[in-house]
Amino acid sequence: MTSQTIKPSHLPIPGAVAYTGSSRSALYEALKLGKIEARKCGRRTLVSVASLDEYLASLPTFQAGA
Repeated sequence: MTSQTIKPSHLPIPGAVAYTGSSRSALYEALKLGKIEARKCGRRTLVSVASLDEYLASLPTFQAGA
């Protein structure tokens, strides 16, 4: 038997915070600026994992001593 890991397409806010390692307020700011995509499911906000990946890839790289 093989074990498969299913990657979700959307995460709730606490999951998105854990996934990115950023703060909750930084995540809401990125949502407000349209840098990441989310959907509403009742009262829950579900953030697209694909848009989180794109957002993280768009951030500047670390420059030592900068």
